[in-house]
Amino acid sequence: MDKHSRATTRRQQRGAISLLLAMILLGVFPLDVLLPSFPALAAHFGRSANDIALSISLFAVGIAFAQLLIGPLSDVIGRKGLLLAGMSVSLLGALGCVLSNDYTLFLVFRVMQALGCGCFVLSQALVQDLFEGNERDRLRILMVTATGIFISVSPLAGTFLQATLGWRGSFWVFIALAAAVLIKTWRLLDNSRPPHDPSRLGFIQSYQRVLGNFEFVGCWLISAFAFACHFSFIVISPLIFMEQLQMAPYDFALILLIYGAAYVFGGLFASVMNRHINAQQQIFTGLSLILLSGLVMLYLAANHDLSAATVLIPMLICTVGTTISRPPATSRAMSLFAENAGASASAGSTIIFICGGLVSALISLGPANLQATLGYGFVVLSGVSLLLNSVIGRRVSNLRSNPVMPGGDH
Repeated sequence: MDKHSRATTRRQQRGAISLLLAMILLGVFPLDVLLPSFPALAAHFGRSANDIALSISLFAVGIAFAQLLIGPLSDVIGRKGLLLAGMSVSLLGALGCVLSNDYTLFLVFRVMQALGCGCFVLSQALVQDLFEGNERDRLRILMVTATGIFISVSPLAGTFLQATLGWRGSFWVFIALAAAVLIKTWRLLDNSRPPHDPSRLGFIQSYQRVLGNFEFVGCWLISAFAFACHFSFIVISPLIFMEQLQMAPYDFALILLIYGAAYVFGGLFASVMNRHINAQQQIFTGLSLILLSGLVMLYLAANHDLSAATVLIPMLICTVGTTISRPPATSRAMSLFAENAGASASAGSTIIFICGGLVSALISLGPANLQATLGYGFVVLSGVSLLLNSVIGRRVSNLRSNPVMPGGDH
């Protein structure tokens, strides 16, 4: 590669990083930033808060359905066109929500927005396409860190937007960001399609291939279980801090800002570890911290009264562990089927989506002592993940020692 080509690639990679971070930021607006506006939405449409919560459920279903189609399709027709189409659909859906005065029509446009947001699943495929080796690992660390930070500050951002612009505020900001991402995608990504490959697998066959591989599913489950620890805390944190501890919304938002700072520290720590130890050791270290956080939370729940400190201290440990363990697990999974990066990203995102939703629902429906339930959840999830990591490590070692294994799982 000549000097000019290298400079062009570097510019494209820098642009891709800002594009990926913008996509992550966009992902928190339709859900997390909108939460403080539930009472205002209920009043506007003359519905109950439970009816407004239905829009969140429909949004999640819409994203899950869209990403299952978008990932494999992008392996055939390319990423750029699908990203442009998805961003356009999500932008129009958000605009329809802003203009809606009828609740049913609002739900229709929310589903439309969700279907467009399904294109965000291509972020992992773009990382696989545009970066190599340690650059992929570092970027995935940055993405996990940014996700945690954006989710942590979203309640404060949502409260501010609700106070200044009303319930439409988060939609207007989403529209502005989506338009910027649309323009950036059009300018940054090339219009090329993947080369024709007669052996390329079809839609169903792509999923059968990736989901039939134990290492692929195991690595994504590790990433999913680590994410479920974070997501469970986000889901039940209002119940602990605002209902049980009677915190004001503003104070609760400040608590989550402290939580977000742990993602920054975890990201820095993960970056250092990435340069000195291999992926399996990074995963082991991160999962061990999550296990430690669960044990600390159980100890504090049994021996101290519920307080912000007794919940937040173990959660900070858990957050660092999550930030360390998820990026290498994701990179390991995505590297197995580079030619099917779109299908791999969609399958992995669906695994994360299902695990996060089920685990958080089980914890939120658990006993009255949510702190202890959360602690038990961390211990179980990290324990299963550590076992998976050990089994995967042994299988990989055996494959390297015996590369030809007739009928084996490759």
